[in-house]
Amino acid sequence: MANFEDLDLVGVAQGIATKQFSSQEITAWSLNRLETIGRTFNAVFRIDHDQALARAKKLDAQQARGEALAPLHGVPLAHKDLLEIAGLEMHVGSKILQGNIATHNAWAINTLDAAGQVNLGALHMAEFAMSPTGFNAHYGHGLNPWNPAYACGGSSSGSGIAVAARLVYGSLGSDTGGSIRHPAAMCGVTGIKPTAGRVSFAGVFPLSHTLDCVGPLAQTARDCARLLTHISSPNAADPWCTPRANEDFEATLDGNIKGLRIGVPQAYYRENLDPEVAAALNTSLEVLKARGALLVDVQVPDMAKIHKMTAIVLTVEAATVHHRDMQTRREDYGSQVLARTAAGFTHSGITYREALDARQGLIQAYLDTCFANCDVVHLPVLMVQTPTIASTTTGTLDEVLQTISALSDAGRAINYLGFPSISVPAGLSSIKMPLAFQLVGRHFEEAKLLQVADAFQRDTSWHRQHPAA
Repeated sequence: MANFEDLDLVGVAQGIATKQFSSQEITAWSLNRLETIGRTFNAVFRIDHDQALARAKKLDAQQARGEALAPLHGVPLAHKDLLEIAGLEMHVGSKILQGNIATHNAWAINTLDAAGQVNLGALHMAEFAMSPTGFNAHYGHGLNPWNPAYACGGSSSGSGIAVAARLVYGSLGSDTGGSIRHPAAMCGVTGIKPTAGRVSFAGVFPLSHTLDCVGPLAQTARDCARLLTHISSPNAADPWCTPRANEDFEATLDGNIKGLRIGVPQAYYRENLDPEVAAALNTSLEVLKARGALLVDVQVPDMAKIHKMTAIVLTVEAATVHHRDMQTRREDYGSQVLARTAAGFTHSGITYREALDARQGLIQAYLDTCFANCDVVHLPVLMVQTPTIASTTTGTLDEVLQTISALSDAGRAINYLGFPSISVPAGLSSIKMPLAFQLVGRHFEEAKLLQVADAFQRDTSWHRQHPAA
């Protein structure tokens, strides 16, 4: 039997296709790890044993009959518990939605089913996707598999844990201000937030409908490319989904980034950086430069204004989602979720409209500065190292909120601006915790981000390292 821990998503698909092992074998292995390691690190909400094994058996039978294999044929995946699966509970990390049974599949789930996935269950997440650390007042904190005293990142906490600990080979998460990129960075995996509207949000519980994105977390850029290729199929029934034809994101992963210009801002994003984070960023740039990329200094627009507009849009839209339940079931919300949503009730319709109207001008300002002379922008995901759980849960509520808010300083603006962004593993700290960098691209240039990330991963092995089981 192959050493399943050493395989990535593409390797698993290839191993099944060449009959090195069956989908049933690797599905059973993954289910066991979810049940044991997954529960140890609080990565799991629901495991669908019988359905997963039945699906794997069916796929193996199709292969035995000589039927054509889809690109994800038989690969075990599991997803954040805010994507609907028909007939199964989806409670979005909350008490409010306990017992909620979905009637349809999310669009992205249907696309992965068509691509051959074996879906093993629903993964832990922050309550209503409202924590950058993985905190959940009702079901406990997700624990980082590199060290359970540290935050795993959120709100797609179970997704980061499950991929990092090699429980599954990929996972869909959601990102409203960093919720794919934070767990990817803190757990040492690759995660991409697509352009706003690139992936249909149909059948996904919202936090902020103009900022929300669905995207994959997996070991490698190539793994993410394969997943993104399928979930970005246009959905004509979803008005928020762009009608843009989906691309084969693996097609351009050839390692060639010679002459590609990487923008490196010195202001804001390089200010007050943790020294080990700064060192990892610099080392990653040297790797890319050795591959032939050109490093270009770039300017930064008024980030304070962008963050102000982002906060208005996010909180107002979150308040719109929750206002009825917060009136009738206030006691069933965690204090962090209540506090972070509260500001949305104080903004007027005029203020919200102004924040939406300001977006296009601020997008142009970012393009005119950060993107003036480059193809992609190189940023930190986090300006600090991964915090301990204690440091993000100790103190008054205001102190805790201030601490966790700072974790999003390098990422949340990207959602307001609608740009795609990818988190890439880039080292281990002196205490053996993952470090990462972030690449940001122009709208609908996910292929370019994946190309750069893949080139980096050809010359490094950080994405191959994983915590001891």
